[in-house]
Amino acid sequence: MKKILAFPLENGILCSHFGHCEKFAIVEVENNNIVNIQELTPPEHVPGLYPKWVASFGVTDVIAGGMGQKAIDLFNQQGINAFVGAPIKSAKELTQEFLNGSLVLNANYCNH
Repeated sequence: MKKILAFPLENGILCSHFGHCEKFAIVEVENNNIVNIQELTPPEHVPGLYPKWVASFGVTDVIAGGMGQKAIDLFNQQGINAFVGAPIKSAKELTQEFLNGSLVLNANYCNH
């Protein structure tokens, strides 16, 4: 199984608000093992841009703290699963929890 996960980051950990992140961690996973993690600086935030930008890296799943319904819909249109309400941890920790089925998500939708 190959997956590519994306995490919005601030100061090296999950950013609580998707649109305000400093970087995105792009995590490549093969056979439930992390094979690569890279941190990329996104373009200037413009509503609707990040889902297309993230999709350009072949991302299959995005895991965030808070995210509006419009962004979730845009990710889904790109064929990307969007998970919200993740705890504030590093991308590596969140990936490991996601892969072993222990990631706890508390829905955190932004209303703007």
